[in-house]
Amino acid sequence: MEKKKVDKNDLIKKGNSTLKEFKQFISKGNVIDLAVGVIIGSAFGKIVTSLVNDLLMPIIGIMIGGLNFSSLTIRVGDATIRYGAFLQNVIDFLIVAACIFIFIKLLSKFSKKKEHEETIKKDEQILLLEEIRDLLKENQQKN
Repeated sequence: MEKKKVDKNDLIKKGNSTLKEFKQFISKGNVIDLAVGVIIGSAFGKIVTSLVNDLLMPIIGIMIGGLNFSSLTIRVGDATIRYGAFLQNVIDFLIVAACIFIFIKLLSKFSKKKEHEETIKKDEQILLLEEIRDLLKENQQKN
């Protein structure tokens, strides 16, 4: 079996090229935005989990007779099926989804308001420019 000879300089060039590509990829704004989003999402998840576990679930438990969802289990032979933990996670998900929905609706409302204000501003500028144009035409006709 023949050994393939590896050129050291060629290997270094390929490594440097790959490193440059990686630096370009990692320094792009989208990657940084994504990382920030993941970190904020993780922190938000902790807040929502605390909201659900420490505030909402005890209230729901009181309303339905002191039932604690996380302790709900079914025993089948030696296996324990913890469907209460699953229900807890479903409720967490629904609350997170509702919070995100409300947040997106608020952002949409603010962006529409801003667009409307910009449109009004542009319309006012156009009217002002038209008035200036008309005044300039009148001045030219008088002279």
